[in-house]
Amino acid sequence: MKTSNTQMKKICLLTIMTLMCFSLAGFSQKKVVPKKSVNKTVVEVLYFHGKQRCPTCIAIGDNSIDVVNKDFAKQVKAGQVKFKEIDISTPKGEEIADKYSVTWSSLYLTQWKNGKEKRYDMTEFGFGNARNNTQAFRTGLKNKIIQFLK
Repeated sequence: MKTSNTQMKKICLLTIMTLMCFSLAGFSQKKVVPKKSVNKTVVEVLYFHGKQRCPTCIAIGDNSIDVVNKDFAKQVKAGQVKFKEIDISTPKGEEIADKYSVTWSSLYLTQWKNGKEKRYDMTEFGFGNARNNTQAFRTGLKNKIIQFLK
């Protein structure tokens, strides 16, 4: 069986086109580099308050942010410890407060580890110590943050 010149040209052309398609397909695909799995622990200090705040509420907020910024500056910079002040009288604050069943000034610690949240309510402790026993409050908050970072 003989192959004509025209048939040979068609076969060559088809072969070249097929090779070009395969080689171009490699250029159009982006290489997907998997992201490194980061399972770091993140601790959030959540200070909830309304529009009006009593001196004890103010002491809870002031002492909490001070402990976070002074005792955990390195962890704050690394994104491991965060302080969030949440005004529950605003629509966004109210939404977050609903998630935590908060209806008035409150202090929560949350630990995010492997995508799971662990909560610790420090409200009673805060109201009992932030204003009249400041050192006990600061030490207690610091120790709980350290415990949650583990």
